[in-house]
Amino acid sequence: MSTDMKVLLYTKDYDTVKESGVGKAIDHQIRALSLIGCDFTLDEKDDYDLVHINTVFPKSVAFANKAHRDGKRVVYHGHSTKEDFKNSFILSNQIAPAFKRWLIHCYNKGDLVLTPTEYSKEILESYKLKREIEVVSNGIDLDFWKSKVCDRENFYEKYGLDKSKKSIISVGLPIKRKGIDDFIKLASAMPEYEFVWFGKLNQAVLPSEIKKAMENKTENLHFPGYISSEELREAYSGSDLYVFLTREETEGIVLLEALATKADILVRDIEIFKKDFINGTNIYKGKDYSDFKLKIKSILESDLPSLAEVGYEEAEKKSLINTGKRLVECYEKVLKL
Repeated sequence: MSTDMKVLLYTKDYDTVKESGVGKAIDHQIRALSLIGCDFTLDEKDDYDLVHINTVFPKSVAFANKAHRDGKRVVYHGHSTKEDFKNSFILSNQIAPAFKRWLIHCYNKGDLVLTPTEYSKEILESYKLKREIEVVSNGIDLDFWKSKVCDRENFYEKYGLDKSKKSIISVGLPIKRKGIDDFIKLASAMPEYEFVWFGKLNQAVLPSEIKKAMENKTENLHFPGYISSEELREAYSGSDLYVFLTREETEGIVLLEALATKADILVRDIEIFKKDFINGTNIYKGKDYSDFKLKIKSILESDLPSLAEVGYEEAEKKSLINTGKRLVECYEKVLKL
């Protein structure tokens, strides 16, 4: 791609967010811009025309201010909302209103605000931001997430799973918003299956009831913690079912990953999945714990047909090539402001 602009992807806070969806989004932006040949840098000492910021820490805001003083344009990516901050950490519900005010302060530092979905755009529009909001999916690297023949064997061996049992996985921070409470209950109620949750969080910020439930887990429930993307690809591909029991999302990169590996998938029936996903057509949805339990059994015992191939078509729409093109469109737009 021929373009005269140079983009700075601000990554000063990357180490803090690398194990979260925001960290994955930054990884995807690096890959997407590389794929389409857009000139970018991660070094803030380099010259650049605009900076793309994904994080909402004080350092991020300070850098946005510096960029404005230097006459540069700022694109702020709205990954976080008050709504998906709730039910996350100790005191997160009490802090949520103040967090919303801080997000508004951050996002208004952008000359343009990006967000992953129409759903998250509607939420941010309700915040009455002073900036225009554009939708750009976080995207998915379809080539990377392809299944391989040895995935199942490697997955079962790596985590010591019983090969005579089918397996269910989930991925995300072990917090109530992500549905870990229901996942733990399901593992306890369904000992005939192996359950594996990937993702970790500092124990100090975990609510006591979640911490206690994780400590008192059943033998068929496993918590390997944070793993690499390659190990995660192997897990999506090698397991029998991916469940995404989240109660609130702005997109859910892990869902795109699972779709790209052609996994069988069960999600919680929440607002963000209403537009792109139809229950029983391109994904399975459950409303609550009882519904999840019923659907899991029906999917794993083949009472319900696999929707993996149809689901993959949704991932194809959100390829990283398309994300890269959309990012450049937005960058060019902001440089004309």
